[in-house]
Formats: sequence, structure tokens, C-alpha cells
Amino acid sequence: MDFLWASITDWLRDVLVSGILSNLSGMFDGVNEKIGDIAGQVGATPQAWNGSIFNMVHSLSETVILPIAGVMLAFIMTLELIQMVTERNSLHDVDSWMFFRWIFKTACAILIVSNTWNIVMGAFDAAQEVVSRSAGVITGDASIDLTAVIPDMEAQLRAMELGPLLGLWFQSMFIGITMWALTICIFIITYGRMIEVYLVTSVAPIPMAAMLGKEFGGMGQNYLKSLFALGFQAFLIMVCVAIYAILVQSIAVSGDISKAIWTCMGYTVLLCFTLFKTGSLAKAVFQAH
Repeated sequence: MDFLWASITDWLRDVLVSGILSNLSGMFDGVNEKIGDIAGQVGATPQAWNGSIFNMVHSLSETVILPIAGVMLAFIMTLELIQMVTERNSLHDVDSWMFFRWIFKTACAILIVSNTWNIVMGAFDAAQEVVSRSAGVITGDASIDLTAVIPDMEAQLRAMELGPLLGLWFQSMFIGITMWALTICIFIITYGRMIEVYLVTSVAPIPMAAMLGKEFGGMGQNYLKSLFALGFQAFLIMVCVAIYAILVQSIAVSGDISKAIWTCMGYTVLLCFTLFKTGSLAKAVFQAH
């Protein structure tokens, strides 16, 4: 009877150990791949990220949005001229310099609107340069390698009792599902940011047309703040990845397998949370008064 029970126990242990090793094998590969791809994604300019989308957005901005911006600019500057004249004692206190100032201001506004695309792309080129330089400063591998953290994993598993093995098997199943979800989250953050970049740049001529307007100038100023916040969000993402890389490499080798995998998952969850917050943090920095 003892022999039969020992055989069943050994069989269950082999099944659980194989299942745990199978669950842990490649568990962090998807996350490691997405994290390693972050620098290339956020560091790319809109044109370099996807040329087809860039050309489509550029065409829409030039052919659809720019004419609307021209009409809006004409309305704003005409309204400003009327207000400027009527405010001077109903035309009784009018100086010629007022009209020269209005002409100069209108010319500057037209110059800004006609070169909106170059201005917007210049902002993202500046942000991309910052990200490129930060990538050269940031050192350290951000990938998680359980074999380095737990070099004798299989031997430790075979030394465990059936109860802890069963619990560890359930934990590995849960963490595997969680890591799959986190991989999707990282994909959404990186690709969603670039889609947001294209959406923001597509309507750029309209807020830029209001840049020099007395009544509507806040629209253009807030747009520029949002534009720089979106561009330099990439730098904050790189800082998050750098901090994550340091935390991952500082994971101590431990005989507690459960603690090791939960620590790795905790760091990954923390990374995803901070990546989600980078957008609001960047806006808070550039829109602070």
C-alpha cells in the first residue's frame, strides 16, 4: 500500500513540476519583447513610425483642415481689427501704427498657419532627439529571466511537498494570465500614444490659426502645451523603463520560487501603471501655470 501511495505521489509530483515549469517557461517572454520594443516605438517620429499613416494624416490636414483654418484665421483677424478700431473712441483716436501692427500680426499668423505642419513635426523631432539621447544614457537589461533568479528551479520544485506544489501551480497559472494581460496593456500604451499623435497633428492648423488672436489665443497656446506634453511623454516612458530595468536586475536570488515570480509580476504591474500615468504627468508639467 505504501508503495502504491509513493508511486501516485511521485506521479503527481512529476505532473505538477512539469506543469509549473511549462507555465513559467516563456511566461515573461511577451512582456520582455514589448518592453524591449518600447524604445523603438516611442522614440520614432510620426513619419518614421508608419509612413503610410503619416502621409494620409498629412494629406487630410493639408486638404481638409487647412482651408477651415484659413477661414477661421480670416474671421479672427477681422474681428480683432473691428475691436481694435472701435475701442479707440469710435474712430476719433486712431493712429496709423495700429494698422501696421495689425498687418504685421496678420502676416505672422498666416506664416504660422502655412507652416503648421513643419512646426508640429519640429516639436516631435525635438522630443525624439531627447529620447534618443536618453536611450544612450540608460543602461541595463529590462528583461526578466527566471533561470537567472532561480538557477536550480526544477530541483527545488521536486524537493517540495504536493500541497505547496499544487498551490504554486495555481499561482503560475494566474500569473501567466496576468502577464498576458499586461503584454496587451503595454501594446495599447505604446501604439495608442502614436495614434493619439496622429490625431492631434491632423487638426493642428485650426488651433494654430488662433495662436495670435486676442480672444482665441488661449486655444493655440493650450494646443502647443498638449503637443509638447505628448512629445515628451516618450521621455517619461523611457525613464519608467530605466527604473524598471534597475528594479528587475536587483531581484535577489532566493530559494522561494513563489516570492520570486510574484516579485517579477509586481514590478511589471508597477511598470504598466506608471506607463499609464505618463500622459497625465506630462500634461501636468507642460500645462502648469
